[in-house]
This record gives sequence, structure tokens and C-alpha cells, in this order.
Amino acid sequence: MTVAGLRLGRPGAIASRRSLRILEHDLLVFRRGWHSYLLSGLSQPFLYLVSMGIGLGLYVNRNGGVPGGVPYLDYIAPALLVTQAMMAGAFEAAYPIMGKIHWDKTYHAALNTPLGALDLLAGDLMWISFRATLLSLLFLLVIVLMGATASPLVVLAVPVAVLTALAFAAPIMAFTATQTGDSGFNALFRFGITPLFLFSGTFFPIERLPLFLQPLAWITPLYHGVAAARSLSLGQVEPAGLTIHIAALVAVALAGMAAGRVTFRRRLVV
Repeated sequence: MTVAGLRLGRPGAIASRRSLRILEHDLLVFRRGWHSYLLSGLSQPFLYLVSMGIGLGLYVNRNGGVPGGVPYLDYIAPALLVTQAMMAGAFEAAYPIMGKIHWDKTYHAALNTPLGALDLLAGDLMWISFRATLLSLLFLLVIVLMGATASPLVVLAVPVAVLTALAFAAPIMAFTATQTGDSGFNALFRFGITPLFLFSGTFFPIERLPLFLQPLAWITPLYHGVAAARSLSLGQVEPAGLTIHIAALVAVALAGMAAGRVTFRRRLVV
């Protein structure tokens, strides 16, 4: 294969064995600072779990609770499992990727090796998947120790959380490759990620939203991730509904990867 072919990556492929070199690099960085990675990834959802699930949950449960009589802690625990993976995926796809492209030029250095643009995209998507998996497993352990699960199917909420992280990370990485600064991320997190965290069924059923907002919630990836993980955790799985949720997450992730193939090539291949 020519040098140009190496930089473009294998036609029709999103990953190659060379992508593992990017994952290896990210894991070496992680090894040096794993404490901060885990602390930043688990502290916020844990505080929400305690303050909202236990604190606010006392009042919610006294006043009828959520539909079906589910304890409020059990209701929000799987949702927070998914949202922490989403937050981790969204952040990793934004500022760190911008650093590798624009500030630190890490990607430019990598392109002077046999690595291609698609190898960079695939390698960092694998890293984001690894981080989301690790955080989800640890948070699942916290949930189980707190007794906030009703079904052993909750273990399947981990791959749902990872898929949700990819459904956000892939499109955001494609967007990041089009940026020359971080100003666009302020709007992305302020008007996109944060509202989704609050209004995609994490803390209350989306049926409580105004009617005109409910369809918007239904089409968001986070809603599908939260609904799928919650049904597994509570043991209330409807095969058709679960299939729809998973299919929606896969579709968004694949669309983001397809967009990333285009934007990474345009930005990195000369």
C-alpha cells in the first residue's frame, strides 16, 4: 500500500490492527493518571446517586414514588450508570481529541508513521469504549452494594452504557475534527449534553415533560440508553422495546463513525 493509502486507511474499514497502537498509547497515559480518571468519572454520579436516590428518594417514595411503585434509588441507579458513561464518552471525544488534532499535534506526529487517519479515529473510539466499560463496571459494583438493583440482568446494562457512550463519542469526534478551537464545545455541553442529562428520563419519566418536549426526548440516544438499562436493572424487559432502544443506539453510533471517517480524512490527510 502507498503512503497515501496508509494515511487514508484501508477502504471500507473503520479499524485495523494499527488502531491498537493508538489504544496502547492511551492506556499508557491512563496508567500514569488512573486515579484522576476514575475519581473524575465516578465522583459526580455517586454524589447524584446518594443525594437524589437516597435523599430526595425519601420524599418521592413517601408521595407515591415513581410509576409501578419502584423505589426511587432503584429507578435512577441504572440511569446514572448510563449517564456517567455518556458524560465520559462526550468529554473524551471533545477536549482530548481537540488537543491531539490542534493543540498538541499528537495526531500529526502519528501520521508520520504507518498510522492512517481512520486508525486514529478507531483507536480513540476503542479507548473511549475501554474507559466507559471500566467506569460502568465500577459504578455497577457500587449500585449492587447499595442494593439498588432488582434483577441479575443489570449486568447487561454495562454494554448498554458503553454503546450509549459510543453513540455520543462518535458524532462528537466527527464534530471535533471540524473545529479549530474549543468555543463550540461550550455550546455543545451547555445546550446539548447537560439538558439531555436532566430531561432524558434520568430522574423522572419523560411523560412528566410537556407534550411538545416528549418527542424530542424520545429521539435522543440517552433516552434509549436509560430506558434499556432501566428495564434490565428492574427486570421489566420487553424484547421489542429493548430491540428498538439498542437499534437506535447502534444507528447513531454508526452514523457518527461514518461522519468521523469523512471529517478525519478532510482534517488530517494532506
